[in-house]
Amino acid sequence: MTETEAMLSRVPLFANLPQEEIHNLATTLTLRQVPDGTVLFYEGDEGRHFYIVCEGELQVIKSINTHDERLVNTRKRGEFVGEMSLFNLDGKRTASVRAHGDTRLWEMTREEFDALLTRQPFLAYEMVRVLSNRLTDAHNNAMAELIDINRSLEQKNVELAAAYEELKAAQAQIIEKEKLERELQLAAEIQMSILPRTLPRLQDFSFGAQMVPARQVGGDLYDFIPLSDDVIAIVIGDVSDKGVPAAIFMAQTHALIRAEARQNRSPRETLERVNQYLLEMNASGLFVTVLYGILHRVTHEFQYARAGHELPIVRLADGTLVTPRQGHGAPLGIFDFVLLDEGKVTLPPGATMLLITDGVTEAFNSAREQFGAQRIQDALGAETQADPQALCNYMLACIAEFRGTAPVHDDITLVAVHAE
Repeated sequence: MTETEAMLSRVPLFANLPQEEIHNLATTLTLRQVPDGTVLFYEGDEGRHFYIVCEGELQVIKSINTHDERLVNTRKRGEFVGEMSLFNLDGKRTASVRAHGDTRLWEMTREEFDALLTRQPFLAYEMVRVLSNRLTDAHNNAMAELIDINRSLEQKNVELAAAYEELKAAQAQIIEKEKLERELQLAAEIQMSILPRTLPRLQDFSFGAQMVPARQVGGDLYDFIPLSDDVIAIVIGDVSDKGVPAAIFMAQTHALIRAEARQNRSPRETLERVNQYLLEMNASGLFVTVLYGILHRVTHEFQYARAGHELPIVRLADGTLVTPRQGHGAPLGIFDFVLLDEGKVTLPPGATMLLITDGVTEAFNSAREQFGAQRIQDALGAETQADPQALCNYMLACIAEFRGTAPVHDDITLVAVHAE
């Protein structure tokens, strides 16, 4: 074993790789020397590389070189950086990275990164675990800061006169709220960077999508995953909770689905493997409903597997609404077996397919009435434009008008597909 192979074997991300894969990495990875203070890449840049720290330290920074600049985290020996832009469809960097001291890095191209995940798909699980730990650490650090602030304020209240106690308590609440809002904003940025920033392109088809979280971060997900020039995978899902825990579980599920989808397995096989991974890593008791399907351009067929999720709705060119027969299906992350409802719909020219989460049907108004399936059908019949994005926007407007002043009860997600 060479010195480089020995060093790569000690990197936690690569610890379980077979020796031949370690040897392959040692011969293909580029070792870069980065002087102190060098900016490796800027927030918003197109991401083409993934990095592992060999020696030294990297700083992860938001709003670099502005008065709002802040240090988000550091990456030390054996840790990796730059993975988010390689998972995102738009490929944009979500933060800037700067060397702190002289640093040596292993550099991997996007093509090498995708090829490695294809050969070793379990690495996606390990990366999701690391991302989950990072989110958890950020949450714990923020809460620790809040605890320290509260203790400091309690000590000051003892020292101050009774006339200032109410003022100090109000000040403590404001500080706590501002810090929590900043934490949630960062979580929202991370979550939105995972979801598609642009709609896909597929000959003879057009697409639309909208998502409205019930809180600053949510547990819904959707994605478009190109499998070839003529085939695209479409996924929509809904985690059983809301807020930060649901967002973390959503990120885990999303990464696993993307990794498995690239193996070109059937919808059933893809969801079966995702369920297996979720059972191994799910200590929170959360679960997720999912509809995962593959759209074939040539045949206009959408073959899907449904894990306890809402059924697709198809509007034909003459306005007729078609809903597939409902079979039995259970969410992922609960049972060590998978109960799936499999089906297939054909989208002839002029047809539009709508996929939703239950936040659409279960949207409440102030009288506690639900939006329901009938109003969805009425909206599909009223909005006859071929533009699927316009359809999603119209559906959201209908829900907002129905809800009125009532708060958003659940995350709302819509995905539309139109056959030209």
